[in-house]
Amino acid sequence: METRRGFLAGVLASGLVPMPTWADVGDPTFLSAARTPDGGYILAGLDARGSIRFRIPLPARGHAAAAHPQRPEAVAFARRPGTFAVVLDCRNGDVLARLDSPQGRHFYGHGTYDQTGEVLFTTENDFEAGRGCIGVWDARRGYRRIAELPSQGVGPHDLRLMPDGTLVVANGGIDTHPASGREKLNIPDMRPNLSYLDVDGQVLDQVEPSAHLASVRHLSVRNDGLVGIGMQWQGEVAAAPALVATHRRGEVLREMGDGRRLDGYVGSVAFSGDSGRLAVTSPRAGVVQVFDLDGDGTEHCFEDKDVCGVAGTTRGLICTNGQGGLFSIANAAAHLARHDLAWDNHLVSLA
Repeated sequence: METRRGFLAGVLASGLVPMPTWADVGDPTFLSAARTPDGGYILAGLDARGSIRFRIPLPARGHAAAAHPQRPEAVAFARRPGTFAVVLDCRNGDVLARLDSPQGRHFYGHGTYDQTGEVLFTTENDFEAGRGCIGVWDARRGYRRIAELPSQGVGPHDLRLMPDGTLVVANGGIDTHPASGREKLNIPDMRPNLSYLDVDGQVLDQVEPSAHLASVRHLSVRNDGLVGIGMQWQGEVAAAPALVATHRRGEVLREMGDGRRLDGYVGSVAFSGDSGRLAVTSPRAGVVQVFDLDGDGTEHCFEDKDVCGVAGTTRGLICTNGQGGLFSIANAAAHLARHDLAWDNHLVSLA
């Protein structure tokens, strides 16, 4: 009789072992970092109803995560200016790899895989040179760092993969240095931009907001290549201009809304599942602004204390707040669930 070991060896050799998928951890729809009541930190998988499908511990406070497009694997980034990120097996919480930024660099809390899941891109600060860069990591070989690209700006925060496989980067324009903590060193002459890059780091397009104190921070990308943008104002709130925009390569930036209603601060941005609306959150103002993109740009405002995470669903949008709450937005806001957690800034879609 064939031994179990021999059988497994034969299965492995034949390539018949099924690869793990997100279905193995309850088929979650979203990821979010959170703080637990005892002061610990976790990464959680959530479904569209707000139920938790899995939760695994994090070594420190998380910011955003990058979800592998096929495997139940996620990269959890430390809050900026963190120098490490961990690659987690979401089935059991095992640390598959640790990403340490090279000397003279720190992460900005965001990253994205390419379409195959074989390459990970991370936003980083070259703080001695005062320039932004994109780290390139080989996910097939233990997340070995294989290259570095210029972000084509200062202070890259968010980056996303475009439908054609290129990258779009939110260069916030703010120069920082670990020796100065989170102090902003160049506000008078900051130059934020939105940059489109090919995988070799060459600029395909670049635009700047109309006000140079509007730091380009967070992004969402629609299936047709339209980019949603959330900005943070670095001046007096009473003077805050529009801090929400959409952009398509080769066209002008379309700015909308009133930054004063957001208290000068956008925490997250997302397109609705039907792509017809764009939502931004402001935990400082305790509001969600939703813009109708198919019509005349009508703005709807929903109030919720400490709201920040937002993502699209098939029926509309889902939001999280710092009190553990989740609510959906279709034609109105509706409570979904509440957990004994403090959700962090971002709700990451696995779609």
